[in-house]
Amino acid sequence: MNNTEFIARLEADRTIAVVRAPDIADAAELCRALVAGGISGVELTYTTPNLLKHVARAADTAAEHGAVVGVGTVLTADQAKAAIDAGAQFLVTPGIRPEVARVAADAGIPFSLGALTPTEVAMALDLGSAVVKIFPASAMGAAYLKDLQGPYSGIKLLPSGGINAANAQDFLAAGALAVCCGTAVVPPAVVAAGTWADITERAAAFTSILR
Repeated sequence: MNNTEFIARLEADRTIAVVRAPDIADAAELCRALVAGGISGVELTYTTPNLLKHVARAADTAAEHGAVVGVGTVLTADQAKAAIDAGAQFLVTPGIRPEVARVAADAGIPFSLGALTPTEVAMALDLGSAVVKIFPASAMGAAYLKDLQGPYSGIKLLPSGGINAANAQDFLAAGALAVCCGTAVVPPAVVAAGTWADITERAAAFTSILR
């Protein structure tokens, strides 16, 4: 997957699911449940124990479920390399991580660097971030995205942190390319229990408000 394809996927879905759970009952079934609910971008994160086995499971079954699986909360070059080796198709960081950007660029896969201030946004763009993740977005509010687009015309923004059904449309209306959805769609306990019908229902409800 290249930057153009990654951006197109975000534009189509308007959201990406960020999974933070103590365990994942079956990463393939999780992906299948999300895709059934209209979310094809899935970000598994290093906050989940034994993450790499879940990434490999999701990547190995991608042809069956159709999700694009990436890895988030990537902090180091070693983590980035391990995620890519396991099959990650994109990487996401919570802040500016030049070493992660270099690994992803060398591997030819998209990455989204986390930023908050205008200076950090500029750094993310300079490092080649396909989409700039604004985190924590809810702390700043949707209007902040409009402010950033003044000096950074045409920038592709991905707000994350505190996004829910009540405010997601506000961030999109403010110019976000897409929004991250977390516990509202993939509650940790539900992911760990493998209650897939619940995940599909939550994903469908969330995506319905983005259209």
